[in-house]
Amino acid sequence: MNSWFSRYQLEDESAHLDEMPLMMSEEGFENDESDYHTLPRARITQRKRGLEWFVCGGWKFLCTSCCDWLINICQRKRELKARTVWLGYPEKCEEKHPRNSIKNQKYNVFTFIPGVLYEQFKFFLNLYFLVVSCSQFVPALKIGYLYTYWAPLGFVLAVTIMREAIDEFRRFQRDKEVNSQLYSKLTVRGKVQVKSSDIQVGDLIIVEKNQRIPSDMVFLRTSEKAGSCFIRTDQLDGETDWKLKVAVSCTQRLPALGDLFSISAYVYAQKPQLDIHSFEGTFTREDCDPPIHESLSIENTLWASTIVASGTVIGVVIYTGKETRSVMNTSNPKNKVGLLDLELNQLTKALFVALVALSVVMVTLQGFVGPWYRNLFRFLLLFSYIIPISLRVNLDMGKAAYGWMIMKDESIPGTVVRTSTIPEGLGRLVYLLTDKTGTLTQNEMVFKRLHLGTVSYGADTMDEIQSHLRNPYSQMQFQASGNAASSTPPKKAQSSAPKVRKSVSSRVHDAVKAIALCHNVTPVYEPRAGVTAEAEYAEADQDFSDGNRTYQAASPDEVALVQWTESVGLTLVSRDLASMQLRTPSGQILTYCILQMFPFTSESKRMGVIIRDESTAEITFYMKGADVAMSSIVQYNDWLEEECGNMAREGLRTLVVAKRALTEEQYQDFESRYNQAKLSIHDRALKVAAVVESLEREMELLCLTGVEDQLQADVRPTLEMLRNAGIKIWMLTGDKLETATCIAKSSHLVSRTQDIHVFRPVTSRGEAHLELNAFRRKHDCALVISGDSLEVCLRYYERELVELACQGPAVLCYRCSPTQKARIVKLLQPRAGGRTCAIGDGGNDVSMIQAADCGIGIEGKEGRQASLAADFSITQFKHIGRLLMVHGRSSYKRSAALGQFVMHRGLIISTMQAVFSSVFYFASVPLYQGFLMVGYATLYTMFPVFSLVLDQDVKPEMAMLYPELYKDLTKGRSLSFKTFLVWVLISVYQGGILMFGALLLFESEFVHVVAISFTALILTELLMVALTVRTWHWLMAVAEVLSLGCYVASLAFLNEYFDVAFITTVTFVWKVSAITVVSCLPLYVLKYLKRKLSPPSYSKLTS
Repeated sequence: MNSWFSRYQLEDESAHLDEMPLMMSEEGFENDESDYHTLPRARITQRKRGLEWFVCGGWKFLCTSCCDWLINICQRKRELKARTVWLGYPEKCEEKHPRNSIKNQKYNVFTFIPGVLYEQFKFFLNLYFLVVSCSQFVPALKIGYLYTYWAPLGFVLAVTIMREAIDEFRRFQRDKEVNSQLYSKLTVRGKVQVKSSDIQVGDLIIVEKNQRIPSDMVFLRTSEKAGSCFIRTDQLDGETDWKLKVAVSCTQRLPALGDLFSISAYVYAQKPQLDIHSFEGTFTREDCDPPIHESLSIENTLWASTIVASGTVIGVVIYTGKETRSVMNTSNPKNKVGLLDLELNQLTKALFVALVALSVVMVTLQGFVGPWYRNLFRFLLLFSYIIPISLRVNLDMGKAAYGWMIMKDESIPGTVVRTSTIPEGLGRLVYLLTDKTGTLTQNEMVFKRLHLGTVSYGADTMDEIQSHLRNPYSQMQFQASGNAASSTPPKKAQSSAPKVRKSVSSRVHDAVKAIALCHNVTPVYEPRAGVTAEAEYAEADQDFSDGNRTYQAASPDEVALVQWTESVGLTLVSRDLASMQLRTPSGQILTYCILQMFPFTSESKRMGVIIRDESTAEITFYMKGADVAMSSIVQYNDWLEEECGNMAREGLRTLVVAKRALTEEQYQDFESRYNQAKLSIHDRALKVAAVVESLEREMELLCLTGVEDQLQADVRPTLEMLRNAGIKIWMLTGDKLETATCIAKSSHLVSRTQDIHVFRPVTSRGEAHLELNAFRRKHDCALVISGDSLEVCLRYYERELVELACQGPAVLCYRCSPTQKARIVKLLQPRAGGRTCAIGDGGNDVSMIQAADCGIGIEGKEGRQASLAADFSITQFKHIGRLLMVHGRSSYKRSAALGQFVMHRGLIISTMQAVFSSVFYFASVPLYQGFLMVGYATLYTMFPVFSLVLDQDVKPEMAMLYPELYKDLTKGRSLSFKTFLVWVLISVYQGGILMFGALLLFESEFVHVVAISFTALILTELLMVALTVRTWHWLMAVAEVLSLGCYVASLAFLNEYFDVAFITTVTFVWKVSAITVVSCLPLYVLKYLKRKLSPPSYSKLTS
């Protein structure tokens, strides 16, 4: 009873929270006693029962449940489990793991034909034609020749199957190349070569430098002395910096490689997960007393699709194939269908309804005599031209033509169209979701500014810093211990020198030295050509030559800072876990011992290092970090906040550098407390942070640095153009908050006048509620939100969040995982009505690109993975402007005109058939037979109609200059039920005039009616094309003349349809001319009046 009561109470409270408006005041929320952490996600309402429930959607629910149940039985997914992996013994695995092969194909040998046919006949248009064509095998329904129905259908299917087959074969070849890469596998008998696809869980795999890691592994040993190596992860998370990985110390200490088999050890790994930034496991060695246990974290792992950047590594495979992090983070590519195709599909359904209605009317007028249902079906077939099969053929050929035009455009060289089915989609985008690193920025950091409070150094005054540095270091060579480098400024020592000058010099020196020491950068030396691997280390120890040194760090900002200190004369020459060495301008090597290292975290927003100078034994605590974190730590000053603001407005990423001198006693006291905190079981992170914070007091502010992440060429004007075109831009990045907001400002994604609302990190439903309310109160404000907070908000307030975010001018998502990026795209799709576009350049953007309606990949520094997975591939971000404004816009307008014209061509002939049948006692007899029908849809009118794909309303330069023209298209007015009805009316008018005219003017023989009406019909079609065209192209004129020529020439051969003697008379010519003029002239007059009275927006620009 009690449990029932508590459950009832919970339901009630949950409903109470759900019904609460989002605009509730904070007080109201805090005073509310209900504990919202335990609330269920949705309100539990009383379910409708019985017939009412069944009618209100219950039947849908039952059907989907049955289907899901069947699918689950057919594709039963294995449950992902944690595993114990014995080193080098794959056969000891308790259960089967997936094969380590990569598969990007959509179909296999058996599913290819059914799959492609399903994709085709999913469209109403194609299915309709299949039924019509099949009906011709029934003798009672046969109307014309079989080829008139089957030839067009066969052509459409053949083209589609060929295209799919070529795409599928290319995918197969790419997969095969990756799967057949060879790796060295360590066995009891030594090394053996093994294919990537044959690697199993438990194998010991050796990966050489610059080789791709084939599966997820735990890092056991490396050829590097330090027991660590660097890997490149650009294909996994999109970041181009190298990551440091540490080998398991127990296996790294073994004397030789073969000893891995002489020990009995296993790795326990958690079940496969999506998160690429975390891992939990343990390493256990059993054959020693006591057994050795080591905890494993993310720094001991080597994920698949990353690349070894230094040394040779040996790892034990823990996840393969579908269970690797990289595969779990990529989504299956979906078949993309353009919005225009869907709209035309709707129009064909409307036409089908009209067709059925017309046939029923005919049979009713007949009076349902005889086998009326057979007559009904014959009428359906007679009027089947209302829905033209050539629509698909024309549109598919049009898409191919647009693709060719895009690739041939010299203004956007290197652009590749990989999905030919959706070029019109580029013409109506509402949301553009872009990656940051490598897409908007070049990912190249340049040191721009050093500010010391009283003096600021820019790019043009760096030589002054060099001269300031030479002073103290040249003095250091004379004096045993450098006064200038000591913690007390050496003003008293040289009182003769002018004080101001000296103090600036010493401050510059302190600042540069701090920047050169406070970082996480490692210099890496490439071996000289011809030097063997064994000699590499010995060589590197002596050879600190600048030519073959590169710097590696977790953040490109740090590399830029260290490269800058090298340029002004203080060079970092070597670094390991315990010490680092600097070279002074005069060539002297200074050695520093690293006592403690406090790495950068997104919570603390700062990093620190405690260093002992070997020559003077002085201990200094250096620290650098974001201004928000550092302003409370450094001593009082009046310039820091203002200067940080100034630099941020210039688009520079700022770091504040500070130091504090420690005595030996202070350090010993700190070290004992720090080690004690590190061993505590409960709240370890908090205790460690508290001990470190005891040092972070009254630090001496040394300087403020500004680093610029250079934007791609023309990013600002391109974003400006897209915004004017009515496209909303969202930036989704895996980077830090500060960097993301900085780039958003410098690229003018967020304009200078706009406010930015940073969404505080939220973890529970209540916090999300409060934050959404806070954001709702702001107007015209860009939203900045982290990937994790977004997840929480989506769980509870999906609709509200999307609604609020879409109202804002721009949205920035930082710390976004690849899966979160794809999820955001899918969220926007229902709101954008299928008009989202994603653009990125790294492997981490692939999921987002494939999920969007249009995916654009940039071939960048991060490899070609994104550009290969995308629908369109470009070489620079600025090309997207022309791709959308010119090609997207014209593709959509052309396809809309082409689609409606082809429908008009079918409607007009069906109207004529209807008039003909009704005049001749509702007989279900075709007006035009055999070749006339085929010729009408192909030879006689195909070229002029298809030449509409060359039409353009404004010149490309105009479209680029006035992006507002693009805005008009998003409303979809070029193809709507309104424009469609206009075309239907035109078709009915013209069909009626042509048929009645021919019937009025014919004298004796019925064959004359066919001749007059058909010739007038062809001429009307050609004139209508001329009426529709907005800008003439020479090929259009050629197509018109050619078609007319073909028709005139073919009259000689069509004896069975036409009376040749009659055609050559003057009577025939004037009758045809009269009918044609009556059918077309009023439309020309109407068009002229419309352009005078309400001209379209583009004509105002061209006039």
